[in-house]
Amino acid sequence: MIEKFSRSWTLVKASASVLRSDKALMLFPLISGLATLLVLATFALPSFALGIFDNGLTAISAFWGFLFYFCQYTVIIFFNCALVGAAMIRLDGGDPTLADGFQAARSRFGAILGYAAIAATVGMLLGALKNRENNFLVRLIGSGLGAMWTLATFLVVPILVSTDVGPVDALKSSVNLLKRTWGESAIGQVGIGLVFGLMTLVLVLLGVACTFFAAQASVAAAIGVAVVFVAAILLMGIYQAALSGVYSAALYRFVTQGEAPPAFQGVDLQHAFAAK
Repeated sequence: MIEKFSRSWTLVKASASVLRSDKALMLFPLISGLATLLVLATFALPSFALGIFDNGLTAISAFWGFLFYFCQYTVIIFFNCALVGAAMIRLDGGDPTLADGFQAARSRFGAILGYAAIAATVGMLLGALKNRENNFLVRLIGSGLGAMWTLATFLVVPILVSTDVGPVDALKSSVNLLKRTWGESAIGQVGIGLVFGLMTLVLVLLGVACTFFAAQASVAAAIGVAVVFVAAILLMGIYQAALSGVYSAALYRFVTQGEAPPAFQGVDLQHAFAAK
């Protein structure tokens, strides 16, 4: 565990060096987060107003749920493609703008829609398996399949951005690249999540404690402290999303070109994925 944490921290620092040279990359996950909230509100309000889910699972509610998943995944994948597209320009020594990233995503919008449809279908199926009403074994299977899907699709976005292939071929290429090069367990990506998960946990605990002590002085002080810590947690999530995008772009470049980008020199990328 210590070795995995150390390797993950090295990968985080290497990815962070790219973000330090281009902090604008963090705007992509920020805008993506705002856009997904807008999509959520757009679907949530009619759902409550019309009682679409009041009668449980029906043909209408299933269609509405799929449409929500599809729109959410379209937004998320589009902005991920924009982030990765800009990150690849930066990794190649260029100086990308937001327009460059959005252009990279727009040029692949058809493939993005196709992949969003696949992801929405898989997301609904996994959500059904992980439903609380199912027994523990079924929920466990759903969680396991979800983890496998995350690993299988790890390089789909860089593939969509870099090549002129459809969503199905991008999925196949992602799986083949992982199998051929580093095996099945994405230690590097899981490690980044572990690092930021621990940092977020510490920040949450610290925020709760500080808010509690601030409440002894006044309610206004407690609210102010809570807002500051919530904002810090959200910023950390944005930073993690940007790091993951840069990491996937660099990883894809390494596996396809056989060399690490300048910012990743000295990092053992071949051990970012290791067989179980």
